[in-house]
Amino acid sequence: MRGESMTKINLNMITQRSIEEGAAMEKGKTNPDYFDACSIIEMNPGDMKKAGIWVNTNVKVTSECGTVIVKCINATQFCPPGLCHIRQGVWANQVVPPRTQSTGTPQYSGFPVTVEPAADEKRRTALQLVQGAVGLWKEGAN
Repeated sequence: MRGESMTKINLNMITQRSIEEGAAMEKGKTNPDYFDACSIIEMNPGDMKKAGIWVNTNVKVTSECGTVIVKCINATQFCPPGLCHIRQGVWANQVVPPRTQSTGTPQYSGFPVTVEPAADEKRRTALQLVQGAVGLWKEGAN
């Protein structure tokens, strides 16, 4: 139900590859198809209800190392309560911890995040996120 609780929920994040992400990446990371395929989070419907999050609305995802605004959708694959998925790419990289456990690869899966409704906030494009990460993006720039 819309506006039912409007709260934060703590979840375990898994980043993943998908066919949609792979196909869109072939067109380029600034292509609208890549934006649509990767600037999303998949959540369990019960978790969405607990947090007052509606399907196809924006949410704020926060980890120990960053925050990103993505669109929330019902999980397209198995996603038990307490787990969420963001497809690997620019949006996921905003919240992936840099820890490597001596593997040389960041911790893409199994890290805590907080997800909360952010219906009035806009998702940023891949270019905005990358340039913003290094201080090049200026709000209001085209």
